[in-house]
Amino acid sequence: MPFDRIFLDELSARNDIVDVVSQYVQLKKSGANYFGLCPFHNEKTPSFSVSPDKQIFHCFGCGAGGGVLTFVMKAEGLEFPDAVRFLAARVGMQVPEQGEADRQAARRRDRLYALCKDAARFYYETLWRPENRMPQQYFLGRGLHRRTMNRFGLGYAPDSFHALLDAMTAKGYTRDELLDAGLVSRSEKGRIYDRFRNRVIFPIIDVRGNVIAFGGRVLDDSKPKYLNSPETPIFHKSRNLFALNLAKTTKSPYFILAEGYMDVIALHQAGFDSAVASLGTSLTEEQARIIARHVSQVVISYDADGAGQAAAQRAIDMLKKCDLQVKVLKIPGAKDPDEFIKARGADAFRGLIERSEDHNAYRLEQIADRYDLEDDEDRVQFLREAARMLAGIDSSIEREVYAGRAAKMAGVTAEAVNVEVRRELSVRRKKQRAAERREIRSPVGMAQPKDRALAYADIKSAKAEENVLRLLFSDQKLIAGIETALPPAWFSSPVLRKIYERVLALDQEGQMVDIVPFEGWLAPGEMGLLSSILEQSVPPGEHRQALAEYIDTIRMQRVRDGSITQTGEDPLLTFGRIKNKTREDKRYDDQG
Repeated sequence: MPFDRIFLDELSARNDIVDVVSQYVQLKKSGANYFGLCPFHNEKTPSFSVSPDKQIFHCFGCGAGGGVLTFVMKAEGLEFPDAVRFLAARVGMQVPEQGEADRQAARRRDRLYALCKDAARFYYETLWRPENRMPQQYFLGRGLHRRTMNRFGLGYAPDSFHALLDAMTAKGYTRDELLDAGLVSRSEKGRIYDRFRNRVIFPIIDVRGNVIAFGGRVLDDSKPKYLNSPETPIFHKSRNLFALNLAKTTKSPYFILAEGYMDVIALHQAGFDSAVASLGTSLTEEQARIIARHVSQVVISYDADGAGQAAAQRAIDMLKKCDLQVKVLKIPGAKDPDEFIKARGADAFRGLIERSEDHNAYRLEQIADRYDLEDDEDRVQFLREAARMLAGIDSSIEREVYAGRAAKMAGVTAEAVNVEVRRELSVRRKKQRAAERREIRSPVGMAQPKDRALAYADIKSAKAEENVLRLLFSDQKLIAGIETALPPAWFSSPVLRKIYERVLALDQEGQMVDIVPFEGWLAPGEMGLLSSILEQSVPPGEHRQALAEYIDTIRMQRVRDGSITQTGEDPLLTFGRIKNKTREDKRYDDQG
């Protein structure tokens, strides 16, 4: 039976591919990925790669690849439905079945929602008991009003191993339900005890208003300072944002992305109702996509310390992938928004937002901070690093503007910086095109799929088709209107056409285009090919321009083989006209 997409997304989210693969393969981190010896063929040098960001694996040796479900299918010798059940059992999820089982699963989720709501009410009522002056004073001492505390449902978990457990079982909830909701833990000896103890509590609420999890902060210096709910059937950290239930109704054109619960609450109290935060982890791609559904702009307001600035750099990359306009707030004389608002007030903070820097300006300043721009050698090093950063900007206009800024910072002419940027762009383009030519000309290896049954008849066209798919998976906004410019019939490779048509269908249905809906749908060799395509990074530059170039290459190949012609025009003339246009576009691109 086909499995529900929401269920498969949840299953994949709870079975992190690095965790699963680590049970079979000894992995070692190298850069952004993990590497080890492939479990599917004999090898002495590791060629097996796992990408935690893309949640895929790929072996450069045998060509195996896919997502976590495909890995389990191969490692355990299971069919797709059995692999689903295997991973569901691993994380304690119930597999949705037809009829009564489906209804039972729905009832189970409803019970967990009700349990979390009752737990939130328990924590709230406990906070305001007369004997709990200390947690009350914690919030009041942070400048929060009673109205704000009520709005966010703030509470307190008493210093007890069973207070919540007793209160919820008295209401008829079972211990298994409390475990499923992440409200209690089980010791090695099997004893059940409250997860949150002697902590102020921050309920986490989804966009529909359901309490789905909690964050708890200690009142002293004990560790961990913050404790969050684990992943549960109703809570996934990477798919939720703190205070999104409130921020979704904002009239502001931007979200303020803060670092912690208190910053967000303080911002809302001060009138900034578009503040949100990730949940105890760095911002994820899924969270960035969620933000992009609501606004087109983001102002990053992270702490001023080194960790906060490093997190801001990572967040910029995530947000830019979703085509969001990103600015970064500099908070002078304070470590975070909460502290600044207390000292200077809401109007002063609003002024900071209005003067916030574009992320490119922020990155330039971060680079400049590492050099003494009064020293000639440091200035040269600054300009070289700045040129590499500027070359990664998609828009030529933005590159020009920030090249001028870098020139002023270093005390050189704008043209000098632009020359260096153009050199860096040229080097990148040459490397990219050389790599593509090597792939196309190579009779074996990377030029062809590992599965010989999927061999490309037209390598040049197929490589362009691969690049189209890689771009569409990395930026779903590129899919709109593409079918007119690139009909599926133009694909030379049947398997790439099959994947492309599935991408179009998923987008039409409003679903996310990622690896999950292809697992169990593609044959093993086809999935290996898709993982090899997605394993490669999308090069920097104008993605729409790159997409247009790949489509032109495919079109020219179809003209060359006679599949398409300009009405009333000789095929050779059609080919020549398109080729000349492409050459002129590239010449203009190289000059700019």
